[in-house]
Amino acid sequence: MSQTKSIHARVTGRVQGVSFRAWTRDEAERRGLDGWVRNESDGTVCAVIHGPEDRVDDMARALRRGPAGAQVSEVQTEIGNPPDNAEFEIRR
Repeated sequence: MSQTKSIHARVTGRVQGVSFRAWTRDEAERRGLDGWVRNESDGTVCAVIHGPEDRVDDMARALRRGPAGAQVSEVQTEIGNPPDNAEFEIRR
């Protein structure tokens, strides 16, 4: 059985107005992950991602690519606390 992992990710670049949040939710759900994603006032996108370690790592790699139309400059990740929700949601 795989250990679980939680990360907090901050994605910079052209990541707002390109459906990054919806893409992140869809990709996380496809991997069976919990957490949330939201736009920040500084133009970045932040996410908390929780689940099996290998799937969280795969999702972190996917964030570096992003959806069509996005131009990801950088993804900063750090170990975080598990989310308080048991699904993946878009927050405002």
